[in-house]
Order: sequence, then structure tokens, then C-alpha cells
Amino acid sequence: MHWLADLMAAIGVVLNGIPQGIMAMGLGFAVFPTTFSFLLVAALNFLFHSVAPVSFQAESLALTGSLGRDTSEFTSIIFGGSVIMAIIGFTGTLPQIVYLLGNHIITAMMAGVGIMLAKIALNMSRTHQKSLAGWVSIAVAVITYLISHDLVWTICLSVILSSLYAVLVEHYHAELPAIVTARKFVLTKPHFNQRILRGALSLACLNIGANLSYGLITGQMTGIKPNPVNLNLLTSSQALADMGTSLLGGAPVETIISATASAPEPVIAGCLMMLIMAVILFSGWLPKIGRFVPSASIAGFLFVLGVFVTFPENATAALAGKEQLAATATMLLTALVDPFVGLLAGGFLKIVVPLLALL
Repeated sequence: MHWLADLMAAIGVVLNGIPQGIMAMGLGFAVFPTTFSFLLVAALNFLFHSVAPVSFQAESLALTGSLGRDTSEFTSIIFGGSVIMAIIGFTGTLPQIVYLLGNHIITAMMAGVGIMLAKIALNMSRTHQKSLAGWVSIAVAVITYLISHDLVWTICLSVILSSLYAVLVEHYHAELPAIVTARKFVLTKPHFNQRILRGALSLACLNIGANLSYGLITGQMTGIKPNPVNLNLLTSSQALADMGTSLLGGAPVETIISATASAPEPVIAGCLMMLIMAVILFSGWLPKIGRFVPSASIAGFLFVLGVFVTFPENATAALAGKEQLAATATMLLTALVDPFVGLLAGGFLKIVVPLLALL
């Protein structure tokens, strides 16, 4: 019955990915081109026996949405970030970057991202002044997570119940832009300006942290020792997927903590999950669902992910070492500005503070 356990694990991760795919549509991304990303990484994972799949990731979507002004800038940020990550992946320099900055600085940046997610969730709920769907989503998500401590239940219940409230009480129904629902590949030319450069660097910084934490956690869930996740392969495949889909106007896919790793056949389960997502996107089912799901319905999941999951575990790890000043600066500047500025400040303080101590 291994196949049934693999299928159930895959379906669970799909249920977690669908609301985040709807979030991507809310930002104006076309989801049909993202079929390419899921098929590419599924093929690479099957070929190289990788247990770490990719899917829509709320953190990267939220960060991209906060750093760009429109869909054109969003896709340009993703393309720029994917180029940086491809260079890191193909040259195998991720371990060297981690060694240079130190684990405390990386985890401090991820803790700052947690604060950023909570801010985005609250702003998302405030922005929709005529709707309470965002606040309903936050309330349901917090209650569900405190009871279950399960992110799949949290995202499913908060999105479903807040959407039902919006549809039944507020009579919500949205007509999505044609570019979001179009079932075709449209070549999108990347643009370049200072905001896009900073966004690309920030997204790359976030992905470095996510690949390390989410990728290795997924590897640990397999119970295989040593950890089976090849970080260079994971970084390269995710970068190629994002590079391709961004040129077609599609939404990005990133590393996730995937329950498929705990399935009897983690490689098969992960590939199966990505193939199911590819079918959903290719068939056009996601935009049909998205007409009845307000973008603010994801606010609860973002809030819980930031406040209860990402911030506490990363902040604890970051502040446990000797480099507390650098870690604190990284955390705060990431939350207030962006991950690139946070890492830059943390790396600077890590070098300068010991030198000043010698004076």
C-alpha cells in the first residue's frame, strides 16, 4: 500500500499549495506557464532521485509583491533572482556563502522575514477596508494553528472559511484579468532598474535561507542519514524553473517543507505532487477557483507562518550565539527594509565588530 501513502502525502502538499497559487494570481501572475516549472523539477527530481520538491511559496510571493510595483516588475525580480541563484547553484558556492556569513546571520534573516510576513498579512487585511475577509482569515488561522499545530489545516480552514464569508456575506466575486487566466505561453521581456535589482538580490537572499532551512528540514523528514538533499541540485533546479516561468509571465516556485518526504517513497511522492499541480494549472482549474477566493484570504496563513513558525525558531537559533549584535541588526533591517539589506548589514557587523574590539 505504499502507493496510497505516497498519494495521500502528495495530495496534502497540493492542498497546501493551491491557496498560495491563488495568492500568486492575486498579484497578477499567470499560472498556466508555471506548469513548465512543476514538470521541469519533477523530471529533474526523478532523474537525480531528489526528495525536495518545489511549489508556490508564500514567503517569496509576499516579498516579491512588496518589492515590485506591477506584474512586469514582479517577473523581472524573479528572473533576476533566478539568474543569481543559478550562478550559485551551478558553481556550488552555497556552502561557501553560508560559511562566510555564518548560520546565525542566515537564521536572523529568516526571522526578519517572519516579521515581514506578519506585517504583510496585517497590511493586506487593512487595505481591503470594505471587507473583513482578511481579519476572518487571521482569526481562523490563529485558532486553528493553536489547536492543531498543523499548517495544512491552518491554510485550508483559514482560506476556505474566509472565502465562504466573503462570498456568502459580502457577495464577493472577482473577474480575474485575462493575463492571469490565459492558457498560453506569452514571452515576457525582463526589465531593469534599481528597484528590480534590489528586489532580485533580496529574493536571492531569501531563497538562500529557504533552501538551507526548508530543503534540509525536508531531507530530515525522510529519516535517511546523512541528509539526502543536494543543496546545489535543489538551488539549480529551482533557479532554472523560475527563470523559465518568469520569461513566460508565470508565478515562481520555490523550496518548501514538504510532507512528501515522510512518505514511503519520498522521491515518487514529491514528483507525484508536482505532476498533480501541473495538471491543475494546465487544465485551468485554479483560475476558476480563484474567482471566489479573495486575495486577503491568505492573510491568516501568512500571519501564522510569520509569527508562530518562521520568527520564533529562527530568532532563537540566531540569538543563541556570540554574534548577537550582527544577528539583531540583520533581523530588524530585514523586517524593516528587505533581506538583502539585512544580510549586508549583518555581514558588515560580523567583520567590523571584532576589529573594533581589538582597538
